[in-house]
Order: sequence, then C-alpha cells, then structure tokens
Amino acid sequence: MQSLLYAFRQALQTPSRNPRTAVALGRLLGFAFILCFATGIYSHFIQDPLPGMHFLTRPVWLYQVTQGIHITAGIACFPLIFAKLYSIFPLLFQTPPVKGVVHLLERASIALFVASSLFEITIGLINTFQWYALFPFPFRQTHFSISFVVIGSLAIHIAVKLPIITRYWAKKNAYDENGEVKPLEEHENDDLVRLPLTDIGIGVTSRVFAWIDRAPKPKTPGTNRRGFFVTVGVAVAAVVGLTVGQSVRPLDFANIFAPRKAGVGPNALPVNRTAHAAKVIDDAMSPHWTLTVTAGNVTKDFNRKQLEAMTQYQVDLPIACVEGWSQMAHWKGPRVKDLMSRVGAKQGVSVKATSLEKGSSYAVTTMEPEFAWDDLTLIALEVDGATLDIDHGFPARLIAPARPGVLQTKWLDSIEAL
Repeated sequence: MQSLLYAFRQALQTPSRNPRTAVALGRLLGFAFILCFATGIYSHFIQDPLPGMHFLTRPVWLYQVTQGIHITAGIACFPLIFAKLYSIFPLLFQTPPVKGVVHLLERASIALFVASSLFEITIGLINTFQWYALFPFPFRQTHFSISFVVIGSLAIHIAVKLPIITRYWAKKNAYDENGEVKPLEEHENDDLVRLPLTDIGIGVTSRVFAWIDRAPKPKTPGTNRRGFFVTVGVAVAAVVGLTVGQSVRPLDFANIFAPRKAGVGPNALPVNRTAHAAKVIDDAMSPHWTLTVTAGNVTKDFNRKQLEAMTQYQVDLPIACVEGWSQMAHWKGPRVKDLMSRVGAKQGVSVKATSLEKGSSYAVTTMEPEFAWDDLTLIALEVDGATLDIDHGFPARLIAPARPGVLQTKWLDSIEAL
C-alpha cells in the first residue's frame, strides 16, 4: 500500500508543484491574512472599544481605507488558498501519514488553518451580501473569534515549516544543480524503496500507477511554473478587479460583482438597511418628531425646523460600511458639539445616540469623545444638496469622520451626554 501511495504521489508531481511554489504562494497568502487580521481587529474595536481606547479621526477616510483593504484582501484569499492547496496536493499522500509528534503537529495545524480560513473568508463574503439568514450564529462575534484560530494555526504552521520556508525562500533554491525544479518531497529519509509495482501483487491498479509513474517528466519546467503563476495572478486580479470598485471610486467602472455600486440608491448613495426594513417610517415621517438632547438633568427637544435654524456646517465625509463599500458625500447640518453645549454638557464626554429603530443591535451607539466633539461630526439634515432620504436617516442622522457606517446612526431619536 505504501508503494501505491508513493507512486500516486509521484504521478501527481508537476512542474508547478515544488517547494519554491509552495513557499511563494504561502508568503502571499500569509500577507493577505495578516492584512485581514489587522484591519479586522481595528474594525472590531472601533465598534466595540475596550476601556481607554482612543481612535483617530483623521484622515477622515481612515476607516474607508482599512475596511476596503480588509474586504479586498479577504476576496484575494480565495484564489490564493486554492492555489496553495493545489501546490501541496501530492503531500496529502505521504507515507507513512504521520512520522512523529512534530509531523503530527504540522499536519494538524495545516488542517485547522485550511478549515478555519475557508470558513472565515466564506462567511465574510456572505456578509458583504448581507445574507444573514444563512448564519445560525452572530456573524461579527464569530468572525472575530475565528480570526484568532486562523492566525494561531498559521503561526504554528509557519513555526514547524520554518526550515523549509527558509530553505526555499530564495528563487535560486527552487532548482537543482542541473537546472531542474526540485520535487515537492519533504521526507528525504524515507526508508521506502521504489519497488516495481508489478512485483508487489496489487493487480491491475498497480500496473496503471506504474505506467503513470514511468511517464516522461518535463525537462524544462520553467514555462509551466510561470504559466501556473500567471493563472493565479489572473484569478486574483479578476476577483479583486471586479469588486474593488465598491471601495475605490476610480475603479467603479469595473465593479461588476460587488453587491453595492457607487451612485446607485436614494440620494445617489448605496444603502444597507431601508426604513421599511427598520420599521421606522411612521415615526420618522411624523410631524411631531423631535430630537431629544440630554445632559444630566437638562433635556431639550428640537424639531427639524429648529435644527435647521441653528448654524449649519458643511463637511465632506464618506459613508464607509463594514461590508467594504464606501462613498464620499457632502453633508450639511448642525454640529453635535453645539447641540450638547445647549444642554450644558461638559466638553470631552462620550455621547449616546439612540435610533427610532427598535430591536437592532446598533439602535443604540456610543460616540467616544474624539468623535462626539469633533468639528466635523454633524446631525446631518441634508446630503449632496438634498434633504435626507428616508432610507438614509430622515429626519436626522449622525455623520462623523473615520467611523463605520453602521455607527453613523440613522433616524435619530435622542442623543445623551454620558
């Protein structure tokens, strides 16, 4: 049986399956996952900060860039991880399957890494389309937790494979003294002898594998290897190029597959959650709507006309959503800091914003002081020269720099100094 597995592994060898290819692809995949992890951690904590955390409000497009990188790198991981699996496929048939504790750790770590990373990027992609009905679990908490499994198993895998990574990091080490690609073999000390398969009594199947194993091997593998990398490069460019336009406006013309497209939607802006889905239409359109502003024992109500009578400020800020899409817009309205001053709030306190929407995990959000007291943070009444559409938060919404769109509370009901 070992001879049969050995022959099968040898039959799977191709010019594109060699240590250098595996290391080069692993390097790209590792970089993509580290980008995803770092930007994902930032996104998580800006939504759910730990005590004492402070976030930058400049540049105003900071979250737009970090989340765009997060989604784009995650999408690029799909062709990269499948290419990596292709490059090491013959090693699935190692003989014997496990040769010791370190080897067991290596195989377990790669199995865990592949399973967790495929799960992680798949649910991330599903989330960009907001197909939440497919999740029997809370997406954000699960996505956050699994990211540590991915990075942890990747770190273990790198540690146990470090000798091979070091050996084949440089391109020159991919070839032997005859200029031929070194085979993807990791067990140079195997005691297995390549016996003629017809002599070990395993019938017709053995003859087939023996015939495959005796087939001529390419002597000039460079073209095939280059062709493989060209194919991988084209695949990465395709999945990225046809979706990155949702994050990068100049590339919007190529945005074919992303779920959001710039300029499409109410107020010529994409929208995630509609007023109908949030069940706020009656309350938001009511002529009796007021924004309640509170600090301590002081409470004041402002209707829309009173908000419009305050000093109006105009700012250019992006809506940047966790799903990866973003779009810059021109907003107009009074500053949050001015409203808080009207009720005697102490400068530098956090502000809680409450939406008319009920039952949503984001119906109540907290703005840390750096956002709440920023000169660019507004109670937006208009966008791009027009009254807010009901789906974009009419009669009033929050807009702040460098902050996730999900925290830019729509259909405001109240704001309160904490």
